[in-house]
Amino acid sequence: MRRIAVVLGLCTLSLSMAAWADPIFINQFGTVSITDAGIVSRGSELMDFNGIKAPPGHALGSVTFSTGALASGSIWSGGIFSSAGSSFIVTGAGKYGEPKGTIFDAVFVGPIRWTVVSHTGKYDYIFKLSGAVTGMIYTGRVITGTTAQTIAVHQNQWFQDHSGNIRAGEANFRVGTPEPGTWGLFGTGLIILGGAKLRKLLRT
Repeated sequence: MRRIAVVLGLCTLSLSMAAWADPIFINQFGTVSITDAGIVSRGSELMDFNGIKAPPGHALGSVTFSTGALASGSIWSGGIFSSAGSSFIVTGAGKYGEPKGTIFDAVFVGPIRWTVVSHTGKYDYIFKLSGAVTGMIYTGRVITGTTAQTIAVHQNQWFQDHSGNIRAGEANFRVGTPEPGTWGLFGTGLIILGGAKLRKLLRT
């Protein structure tokens, strides 16, 4: 009986740990406007949500983000954008198993890094935009993670409309506040383990 109680307790704790897992968002395509006033994305498609993949030629929804103004450095050599007034919004279409409506409503926190990844030829640049984001997931929890967006910019095109193209983007989350049900599972596990320990003490 004691062994069963311990096993049940460990299983319950494992469920609790699993409930802490937070989603991964993968986006692709779309454009960004890049100026010293900030970076604003347009039309980036949500391609993967926590393992749900968009069918070929379709999207699960959209990912939009914006930064604050350039705080240091420069657009062409890399620098830091402010998180003041920023946003990071993931919206689901609700067609392929993903939630419909706002999945994640967040802002950047701390410095947003703008890094030169490569500079080929005279005008072609690849940049990486990266930073921490925090906000509310559709389940009602507040979660925190990081995002990295790979952006291609052709300098001649930029001089015309200040635009670049999103090649790939990803947001990963590893820190979250457990849901009330998670705390209940955690508490149940502790009670079972405590009961097993108490019976052992009484028999000695």
